[in-house]
Amino acid sequence: MSTENNINIKNRKASFEYSFIDKYVAGIQLTGTEIKSIREGKAAINEAFCVFDFKELLIRNMHVAPYFNGTYNNVAEKRDRKLLLNRNELKRLQNELKDQGLTIIPLRLFINDKGLAKLEIALAKGKKIFDKREDIKKRDTERETNRKLK
Repeated sequence: MSTENNINIKNRKASFEYSFIDKYVAGIQLTGTEIKSIREGKAAINEAFCVFDFKELLIRNMHVAPYFNGTYNNVAEKRDRKLLLNRNELKRLQNELKDQGLTIIPLRLFINDKGLAKLEIALAKGKKIFDKREDIKKRDTERETNRKLK
């Protein structure tokens, strides 16, 4: 396939709200009209999160707009979608989630070289207010030093 894979949908709030412990790249089980809509860039993962349902990892609240030419093949915009990881990664994530305060959040939705939709997810812990303030201070000081260097 020689298509341009410039689809890179990010969850920009994630790094501000959470500190990441571990990152994984997972496949997503999609229908035909959903992948076409994602290739057009009509998806959002800002409010999405991942949950375990029995031994399967699902992403909830991921918005994929209906495909314009999809007719009756279109599915619900915010339905649960199965994430595809190998068994060892699923077990590791399930064991880690038993700790208090940890969650799995999506960081980035992209199309790989083979044309498949992939989702980068992270095992994360929520930040406290003072951690967020420190991040803001670091970002401001970096911005000021970059301005002085130019």
